[in-house]
Amino acid sequence: MDLNFNANRDWRLFAHELHTQQTTGESLLWYGALKSKKMGGYQFRRRYLVNDSKVDFICLKLNLIIEIISNKPESLSLETKRDEDLRRLGYMVLHFTESEVINQFENVTEQIWDAIELLNGQREIIN
Repeated sequence: MDLNFNANRDWRLFAHELHTQQTTGESLLWYGALKSKKMGGYQFRRRYLVNDSKVDFICLKLNLIIEIISNKPESLSLETKRDEDLRRLGYMVLHFTESEVINQFENVTEQIWDAIELLNGQREIIN
């Protein structure tokens, strides 16, 4: 008997629920730029767990996390502590507001490209 069956089933249900509850900005960024290796051939995953933190999008190869935050000021303070923990683990974290993604999509994708180029350059120096 597979002891992980219930845990895997619960995780799949949880992941499915998260995917169906995407905001407009998350959906736009996922389908418009990150899905299917559209950003330089890098694979992004959505709604991924890093330690105990749920992140919106992650590229594991580059250690790049992209977060879409609500426009509410209280959500910004919650992000700060979590970002410090993620940076200590070696991740670069980019934040965009929901309205930035919707109204300035090209600017957002350019900033993601800049981060990819920066991180890709660092990887080439290290390797």
